[in-house]
Amino acid sequence: MLLGRTANGLYWMARYIERAENMARLVDAGLRMALTRNEGDVEEWTSVIVSSGVEAGYRQKHGEFNAANVCDYLLRDTENGSSVLSSIETARSNARMVRTALTRETWESINDAWMSFRRMLAAPIDEREVPKVLDAIKRETAQIRGAFQGTMLRNEIYDFCQLGLYVERADNTARILDVKYYVLLPSISWVGSSMDNYQWESILRSVSAHRSYRWVYDAAYKPTNIAEFLILSRRMPRSLAFCYRMIDESLEGLANDYGNRHASHEMCENTLARMKRMTIKDVLDEGLHEYLTDFLIRTNNLGDQVARDYRFF
Repeated sequence: MLLGRTANGLYWMARYIERAENMARLVDAGLRMALTRNEGDVEEWTSVIVSSGVEAGYRQKHGEFNAANVCDYLLRDTENGSSVLSSIETARSNARMVRTALTRETWESINDAWMSFRRMLAAPIDEREVPKVLDAIKRETAQIRGAFQGTMLRNEIYDFCQLGLYVERADNTARILDVKYYVLLPSISWVGSSMDNYQWESILRSVSAHRSYRWVYDAAYKPTNIAEFLILSRRMPRSLAFCYRMIDESLEGLANDYGNRHASHEMCENTLARMKRMTIKDVLDEGLHEYLTDFLIRTNNLGDQVARDYRFF
């Protein structure tokens, strides 16, 4: 059985690698949706900061919400522990701590990404260069995933990493969806308009689900279909249901390896069973923002319970 400290290092290494990419995706969502506004983009950037969970720290440092401030704070500000630069630094520190549990290819891909991000984010980014930087961040983190998936033995080390990855991804997809419903539409009368449809398309693109959505629905962008795809689809790799299916598989793997089950297993199974029972109509009847808020609380509680069950502390 792994030491709790090693399990903790693997879990948080994977979470922070995923967080680095997810922060880039949140900025991407903000950039895309700010393009749909003619009269200023304060609400879009406010919603991105609120959804990223760093509003208090941002307000202490910046007086206004705009593209330059938000991009800098979420991508390269080391005072923000969830920025891309801070996340890859923390991920690398955890990877060094558990170096002997990782394959050479996995460690080298993490180290290479860390060096690349430090170069890329050393100075404030020109606004015209932001999309290129976001693409580079997503590409580097994808290379880490490729090295990990292609070389790691499927044992408890793998399961703790997968747990961290999918807890973080579930949290982020819920946050990106909440960006859309937090303040984006200036009026309910805009629902179903060309602007509304463009914003929904932007959400899909920000989670790399644009083409796969068209394969499944073969239709125009409909908010109900998009919400269903990103919440309840069991085949879309960034949907909430897919993430929980993978969390459940990892917890089952740990139960098989260690011969016992914990409270975290039951918590995961309950959330997964609730998703299987619900239709998208049930979600929207509950209120999308309310559903996502409850989901984020459940996911945060699950992460805390995993830490207790496997003695991370």
